[in-house]
Amino acid sequence: MAGKIPDLHAEVRTGTGKGAARQARRAGMVPGIVYGGDGDPLAINIPFNKLFKKLKEGRFLSTLFNMKVEGQEDVRVICRNVQRDVVKDLPTHVDFLRLRRTSLIKLFIHVEFINEEEAPGIKKGGVLTVVRPEVELEVTAGDIPESITVDLDGLDVGDIVHISDVKLPEGAKVTVDRDFVIANISAPSSLRSEEDEDEAAEGDVEVPTVGDEETTEE
Repeated sequence: MAGKIPDLHAEVRTGTGKGAARQARRAGMVPGIVYGGDGDPLAINIPFNKLFKKLKEGRFLSTLFNMKVEGQEDVRVICRNVQRDVVKDLPTHVDFLRLRRTSLIKLFIHVEFINEEEAPGIKKGGVLTVVRPEVELEVTAGDIPESITVDLDGLDVGDIVHISDVKLPEGAKVTVDRDFVIANISAPSSLRSEEDEDEAAEGDVEVPTVGDEETTEE
């Protein structure tokens, strides 16, 4: 199932070159360019506040957007570069690449956990610890999964879920070449406290010193 692709609104930028770019910035816009695919390069402006908000949300360079420009057909794009002011570190120009539905891209996909109530470890009071709420996958632009699913049914305290335990959507591939941990079920805090106390008690066994040994006269 394809996930919802966020919209990114822009407008056509009239004129090109440094003069037009400076004029756009004075008007509270960030100039940019959309290139690639089957179309000609398109000069655009994006409202600074909206772009800055998207940048603060994180992973802007790995997010697929549905770009909406008045008078143009909607197109799927991914950002390929953000130029910033060297002093203020604010965006001054953005480059977007058009994508075909068959284009391969790397995106972070949400991890959904199901059947938590069926996990014996959870019933015992164990705690689900999520190590990776998102996983970066390589997918096609036309078939982006909304999430990947981790089934917790049958998992007990101490069990660990690796990426190899997860069934990925058809055509998707993990970008990291190792079997990393997605989540685990840890012992309840009460049980951990009892174990800590037992270990401490075992460590309190007295060992007599040489000075404490009884001596007998012959």
